Amino acid sequence: SSKDIIYSLVIPCYNESKNLVNLVDRCKYLLDEKEDIEVVLVDNGSTDKSTEMLKDLLKNFEKERFRSVRVETNQGYGYGILVGLNECVGNILGWTHADLQADPADFLNAISIIKQSKDSNQVFIKGKRLGRPFTDVFFTWGMTIFERLILGVQLNDINAQPTVFSRDFFTSLQQPPIDFSIDLYFYYEAVKHNYNIKRFPVKFGLRLEGQGHNEKLISKLKYSWKTIIFSLGLRRHIKVN
Repeated sequence: SSKDIIYSLVIPCYNESKNLVNLVDRCKYLLDEKEDIEVVLVDNGSTDKSTEMLKDLLKNFEKERFRSVRVETNQGYGYGILVGLNECVGNILGWTHADLQADPADFLNAISIIKQSKDSNQVFIKGKRLGRPFTDVFFTWGMTIFERLILGVQLNDINAQPTVFSRDFFTSLQQPPIDFSIDLYFYYEAVKHNYNIKRFPVKFGLRLEGQGHNEKLISKLKYSWKTIIFSLGLRRHIKVN
């Protein structure tokens, strides 16, 4: 039952119909490993066959442990994550991507770290991606340097998944962004408030089907520019407060 859930994983899905069969299969493995986990798939305004597929794929699962929620109109990656997090019942929350470049079962490693921690409410966990192409590593390295200069904190591999934290941490946040800068915001807030940051290696593979938001060079440049703009705004906000 929902009262037994301790760990909640959110996976936003936008037009991921080609990946959903494999994604549900990996989530089933995750749920079979531990009975106190729930998975919430967020149909984040998909315009392909995702909605119908999710209804069919999840019909034989307990809704308390594995379900989907629908966002009618896509308002951003971060918006989908926030909708999912607000749907969760666990005390430990997290998210990962739907494209299976990162395995949802990596959430089990985060749970192991939580269990070994003295205070689970003070731990903030992120994966650390291995096996990425040089151009991706280069962009990540560049953003790490930029964020250090702008925000004054060291933030490595900002977009690595999964991202895992306590409900207390989540409820303490003020107006998280609803776009892709949500990763930066959560990570920054955890570092700023002296949370115990834990990283663990995750294998980062190729996207199985479809194209991600950030695979082409022009997409990487656009994403980097948006992150820069958000970071400058965040710095202004810090100075005001």
